[in-house]
Amino acid sequence: MVKGKRFVLNKVFEGFPKEDDFKMEEYELPSIKYGEFLTEAVYLSVDPYMRAYISEMSVVGKTMMGTQVAKILESKNAKYPPGKYVVGTFGWQTHTVSNDERLRLVPDLEGLPPSLCLGVLGMPGNTAYFGFLEICQPKPGETVVVSGAAGAVGSHVGQIAKIKGCTVIGIAGSDEKGKWLTEELGFDHFINYKTANVAEELKNAAPKGVDCYFDNVGGVLSSAVIQQMNLYGRISVCGSISSYNDTETPLAPMLQRGFTNKQLKMEGFNVSRWHDRWMEGINQNLEWIKQGKIKYHETITEGFENMFKAFTGMLKGENTGKAIVKV
Repeated sequence: MVKGKRFVLNKVFEGFPKEDDFKMEEYELPSIKYGEFLTEAVYLSVDPYMRAYISEMSVVGKTMMGTQVAKILESKNAKYPPGKYVVGTFGWQTHTVSNDERLRLVPDLEGLPPSLCLGVLGMPGNTAYFGFLEICQPKPGETVVVSGAAGAVGSHVGQIAKIKGCTVIGIAGSDEKGKWLTEELGFDHFINYKTANVAEELKNAAPKGVDCYFDNVGGVLSSAVIQQMNLYGRISVCGSISSYNDTETPLAPMLQRGFTNKQLKMEGFNVSRWHDRWMEGINQNLEWIKQGKIKYHETITEGFENMFKAFTGMLKGENTGKAIVKV
């Protein structure tokens, strides 16, 4: 009998997650049946959406949600032979008995590491690809602002904007991240929201205003950006990490007058909207990586027991690029 380890919710989150909100426990897995296979986690993803969703969907005793790249150990399903890798929404656990639901085989990545299927060649990559291109519809010569710019999604969005011929301004929380964005990824400008006046710095970086805004953070920061949007500006709302840990809804400036006067479009999305085009995004991002047009960075935490550390570190913005746990 195979034994695994998993993190379950010990209590409902109140404010910023605490270590005793989770409990790690052992569990036994049943023998696989016809059509099933046994997997072992190799890489696990930690993402901002987990904090938002768990507040709404938390059930004490339930395995923490999440996606992983796992290796098939045993199989009674010809489509999924031992030795292959899959991407599955198995949550924070080391071993899973599964069938062919809620997962995809890792495609041929031409020598790239399978961990990329949790980042630039996975959900975050497609979030950037579809969420930016479909909603913002950038045009050459336009000015694009990205908040949360040093994360997995934001760093990807900025590079796509450069591919499309735009001027790109990234907002993040450290000068080290700003150096990475401008010197390695090709962003034109960087604003450190922790040390600078975002509204004033944005006027200097974008004197003619902002055409597209990819919003990962929400809150007062986003209000400052939206107030400098141009006529017919487009805003893609991916997340609001600045308020995920708040126990009360924060107040923000009223923006309705600006929306009507400038005829702005603001649209939220979930990347599952484009599930029927999933491989389009994966294939295009892979092509851009091969061409050297998209670069990536992974912040890897070693050890399954460090899931909580990686998760809270990501929420604090300690990662550059994609935050991943290697088992």
